[in-house]
Amino acid sequence: MQSSRPGPVLLILAMAVALFLLMPLIAVVPVSFTPARFLSMPSDTLSLRHYQALIDNPAWAHSILLSLRIGILSSFIATLLATLFGLGIWMYQPRFSALLIGFVLLPLIVPPVVSAMTLYFLMTTLSAFNDWIGYDTWIGVALAHAVMITPFAVVLILVALYQVDRRIDLAARGLGAGLATRAFKVIVPNIKFGIATAALLSFVLSWEEIGVTLFITSVNAITLPRLMWMGLRDNIDPAIAAISVLLIIVTAIILALGMIVGKRRRDVH
Repeated sequence: MQSSRPGPVLLILAMAVALFLLMPLIAVVPVSFTPARFLSMPSDTLSLRHYQALIDNPAWAHSILLSLRIGILSSFIATLLATLFGLGIWMYQPRFSALLIGFVLLPLIVPPVVSAMTLYFLMTTLSAFNDWIGYDTWIGVALAHAVMITPFAVVLILVALYQVDRRIDLAARGLGAGLATRAFKVIVPNIKFGIATAALLSFVLSWEEIGVTLFITSVNAITLPRLMWMGLRDNIDPAIAAISVLLIIVTAIILALGMIVGKRRRDVH
């Protein structure tokens, strides 16, 4: 019986491609230990001064907490809207469902700068009516992020829904279950992992969003990506490399935990 395992040549090629893709991430690690006041590779000595700067400068902690708040709120809004929209499309199957889905996915097609300008005018208009939900407010940024990330959540929710057997909905309806019961006690439990994935992806997309944020913020709502961008634009602060290393470590831990949970889930099933 012929083995389906890849040969050594393919393994070496795959490792070379993986190393090539990881090089930008690997390169930032030694830069974060430079003793210089600008981005450079360390020559003779290593220093933790830029990691210490992350602790000493309250702006970094404030921007991280702000990004967390914005990411949590925007991902909640995006996931909720995507779930409700997906349930409506899946349960009712309207005649113009393809048109509705295409309309929801428009932010994926429109150039980001156009979306950013549109949201800028929207937020400045909202500021005229309310100071805490418009331009340069964290709630306003969360709403703008929700607009941009909802299409991604919709795609994941629809993929999860189209894997659900419609007969369970028909059986629930035949037993007299109402709309809310069918939706939230029958269908939603079957797509809970899709909803969790959509929420996680939405949070990550909001966490790293910079294009729209630059247009709708000024001095009050300084998210972590915006603060990093300001550091690169103004003085190329090496603390950016330090925070990048920390973010890489956190991301690697989250991915590892996700793989472990996924493996245990597959073993259970």
